[in-house]
Amino acid sequence: MSARTKSRKRALDILYGADVRGIEIATLLGAEAERAETQPERGSSWPYAREIVEGVDRHLAELDEEIEAHSQGWSLARMPALDRAIARLAAWEILHNDEVPDGVAIAEAVDLATSLSTEESSGYLNGLLGAISRDRESL
Repeated sequence: MSARTKSRKRALDILYGADVRGIEIATLLGAEAERAETQPERGSSWPYAREIVEGVDRHLAELDEEIEAHSQGWSLARMPALDRAIARLAAWEILHNDEVPDGVAIAEAVDLATSLSTEESSGYLNGLLGAISRDRESL
């Protein structure tokens, strides 16, 4: 598993945890930063995980708007919390991280959904994120 894949999983844990527990993303980010200092063996995944979480937190309203606009009748509230967190993570990579090709962001999100969420989640997220990517490219 690549360092970036580990970072995405770590970021997903934070985003999902904040959503499910109903607490601020920044609160969990701070707790994870403390953990990163005491567990240097996990250090390689921390910088990019932090970048993702900070980016999602900073652009949350915009990301949610994009996800809702492309979700074909599914509100964010109707999405499983895990799918919502994966969508936010990948949408941030698509819209705000030019270092990651859109196809990689989508493939990584689909892999996360395949291994962690429902049978339908990977296909749904693939379509949703593909639509966000296509709209971004047409601007």
